[in-house]
Amino acid sequence: MSKRKIVCFGPGPIFKGGISNYNTSLAKAFDQFEEVEVHIISWTQQYPAIVPREFKDKTSKVDFFEGTDVKIQYITDYNKPSTWRKTVKAILEIQPEMVIFQWYNAQQGLPLSKMAKRLKKHGIECVFDLHFVVPKENSRIDAYFTKMGLKQASSFIIHALSTQDELKLLFPNENFQLTYDGKRNSDVKGGRYCIKLFHPVYDLFKPNPEFDVEAFKAEHNLKKYVFLYFGFIRKYKGLHNVIRSYKILADQRDDVSLIICGESFWNTLDQKKFSTRVKNVVFGIAKSLFFKKEDNEKDYQPLDLLDELNLRDRVMLHNEFVANEDVHKYFQVSDCGLLFYLRATPSGVESLNYNFKLPVIATRVGHFPETIEDGVNGYLANENDLEHMAAQMQRFIDHPIDRSNIEEKTKEFSWQNYCKAILNSN
Repeated sequence: MSKRKIVCFGPGPIFKGGISNYNTSLAKAFDQFEEVEVHIISWTQQYPAIVPREFKDKTSKVDFFEGTDVKIQYITDYNKPSTWRKTVKAILEIQPEMVIFQWYNAQQGLPLSKMAKRLKKHGIECVFDLHFVVPKENSRIDAYFTKMGLKQASSFIIHALSTQDELKLLFPNENFQLTYDGKRNSDVKGGRYCIKLFHPVYDLFKPNPEFDVEAFKAEHNLKKYVFLYFGFIRKYKGLHNVIRSYKILADQRDDVSLIICGESFWNTLDQKKFSTRVKNVVFGIAKSLFFKKEDNEKDYQPLDLLDELNLRDRVMLHNEFVANEDVHKYFQVSDCGLLFYLRATPSGVESLNYNFKLPVIATRVGHFPETIEDGVNGYLANENDLEHMAAQMQRFIDHPIDRSNIEEKTKEFSWQNYCKAILNSN
């Protein structure tokens, strides 16, 4: 019996960040199905060469694919169109029934549109797994590339109903067909399918039963109740709101701590190197031409608030990328994750909290009201309301979330269910 062949196109495990973890988890999940042969085709360079940032993970040592049959090829360089053609050739040699493209950066719409268009001519379904539709920066050039890329999708995976609404705004003359179980016909009339799923709960990272939580807390002077901000430091993730609202709580009680654990997104290269300075200048010019002024994150420095608000001794700061093998430490010592985002697409950090049975407090934006049942697996705070954010943190202390609730609430968000829906095509 021949196997069903699936290609997961996106960053492989040599890259940092949630999308790499996501693509890795997706491939590993498909690998659990005996009837499926899964391949990862990955970027070698995901973005224009002028972007002044280090994207590769040079810290982690764990091999997520040890013991699996997942096959990985690193082929696609954003800056070399010849590799786009090589990518198509490599995929055609595999002869898959579908390619699942991770869609998370609008500028990738240029190469992805070219590749998907050619693959569809060979009868391959091109499923775009949407981590957003409207870009977080939403520049003029991003809007152009978004429409270019998504135009070539055969079907979509969405993690929030608001995503389908955004697709309708992008393609107003199209009648999108919504499916919750993945069933779709290749000859659907008048539109494309949107497969509505939730961001699965990560299973790459597991608690270490031998990890000494109390020793770690003592070493870092962590108090009884520990709140956690985890992930890249970016403006839309609202770390400034986390720090300011935590200050309100910390002024009222002396038994709380905050961990800030994450790399500053635009501060990963040696700023003294000539190549970095050149990239900063060229990228700065590009941003001034195409981005709104308020979307320029180079001036976003929320960590300065720690000194401004006299919080240095009340906060544990780990301002660098966390090796995969060390991720568990920060979740095991914490009681609650803080997601005070300004706007939200389906969040890998939310999923990571659930992986450790950790409740979350999130702002009432984006998809969070769809995934968080207030008082069950977390609490919801009003956006841009520091007093309410602090009050929800106090509410968590007064009324702790039963961690068994989280397991029950999120059991349907499994990678196995996710893959079953994707495979449920005619």
